[in-house]
Amino acid sequence: MLFLIPLIYISGIAASIHPITVVGKSFIDTVTQQPFFIKGVDYQPGGSSAALQPYDPLSDPLVCARDIALFQKMKLNTIRVYDVDSSLNHDACMTMLAAAGIYLVLDVNSPLQNHHLNRYEPWSTYTKEYLNNIFQVVHQFSTYNNTLAFFAGNEIVNDVLSASKSPAYVKAVVRDIKQYIRSNSPRLIPVGYSAADDLNYRVPLTRYLECATKDSIEAIDFYGVNSYQWCGEQTFYTSGYSALVDAYTSFSRPVFFSEYGCNTVQPRKFGEMKSLYSEDMNRVFSGGLIYEFTQEPNNYGLVRVLPNKNVQLLPDFHQAKRQFASLADAKASSGAKRSSRTKAKVNPSPPKCEDLYANIHTTKILPPCPALDLIHRGVKSKQGTYTRLTDAMLKSPYKILDVDGKLVYLEAPKIDIKTSSLTGSDHQSGMYKQEAVVERIGDEPETPDYVDSSLRENPSYEFDPSKITYTGQTSVEEEPEQQNLLDAFLQKINWILAYLFDADSG
Repeated sequence: MLFLIPLIYISGIAASIHPITVVGKSFIDTVTQQPFFIKGVDYQPGGSSAALQPYDPLSDPLVCARDIALFQKMKLNTIRVYDVDSSLNHDACMTMLAAAGIYLVLDVNSPLQNHHLNRYEPWSTYTKEYLNNIFQVVHQFSTYNNTLAFFAGNEIVNDVLSASKSPAYVKAVVRDIKQYIRSNSPRLIPVGYSAADDLNYRVPLTRYLECATKDSIEAIDFYGVNSYQWCGEQTFYTSGYSALVDAYTSFSRPVFFSEYGCNTVQPRKFGEMKSLYSEDMNRVFSGGLIYEFTQEPNNYGLVRVLPNKNVQLLPDFHQAKRQFASLADAKASSGAKRSSRTKAKVNPSPPKCEDLYANIHTTKILPPCPALDLIHRGVKSKQGTYTRLTDAMLKSPYKILDVDGKLVYLEAPKIDIKTSSLTGSDHQSGMYKQEAVVERIGDEPETPDYVDSSLRENPSYEFDPSKITYTGQTSVEEEPEQQNLLDAFLQKINWILAYLFDADSG
């Protein structure tokens, strides 16, 4: 009976951040059923060279607290991270993001060897070792409710040679990740691709990645567009954004800017935001991500990280913050406009693949997966879990300096808890639970993932504990393998207690 003590999980915070799914052309909050528009930033402190360091953007809680406080100042709801190390622990940072109401779009590849496709010889890198590495990332992050989506690739097709070699392998990686998620994840998480800013390949590649020959699992769930067309004082028409909307109007899945923010005119004004989140574009585009948060050699940063880990704001930070603040009214109007397109309970089948697509070499027969055994049994990687947050963990010791480097913008950055369902007076427990969820990606049947309200609303609903994504944390210390077995046992008991509790309260 000693082990049953930690099972009382409805204490402290039982905060909920609702998973996001795909319905038709929209991202949808699985609980409120409202369209979700990405208002975010690309986040990779240290740039591509950071992959060689013994840390990543989501492994240092002190840095996460510092930067999440700034994300909240900007009113962001999403960040994109380009690579992580699956051997590190990301529970604290993901819990902080969830507490702040912020989602993650995560690239599964990295610059390291055997962690990405060679765009010119993809067959040489599409190996079991490569898939094992990216599956470990998927495995770890699939249990966080605020993992919004995975990118299977970023700008792999970006010139004539890569367009002739890589498309089928990109599509194969999408298929493999989706198969892995179906077999090993507690919920279906959207998988997509981020396209280079090249008009020759962007739209044809969209059509190819969207199609399916045999199974919808071959098709992407969304498409990210990296676009730097809108510079300075341009408009919806002079920037070519109107043509972008026309090009993607018939695309059957969500599309958004995975990178945007031309820097040829300084400071950046981010005038494209008004169009992106207005009727000009929100009937087709689901928002976007500014490139990028920290200043790197390519000079796109909103902030500069100093050697002592303090942060100095750059002029672009204030410009972007002002633009995001002006979008408060756009969210409601845009949601109303798109709601009529999200009434379908399941997604339509993807279009059939064509024989030819302009400017890219494609094939209907994809490379066979070299790691089916990993898909069937899962990889050897610990899945993430939300963790306890103390009030001290919500604060960062680093200062935020203003543009002049002298005035202090934030003396002690602190995360403001935004997620709902506070059930206690402090943040000591920091537990999260997922509300009732209906999965709507692909052709899967509608199945609530959590029984919290579904049983009361539908007495005939058959309870399936394996569909619940709640994970608790115990204070019992055992050897790693014993701990994993203990965790699994405690979770099963937790699920049963949650079911009985809800049934009694109903």
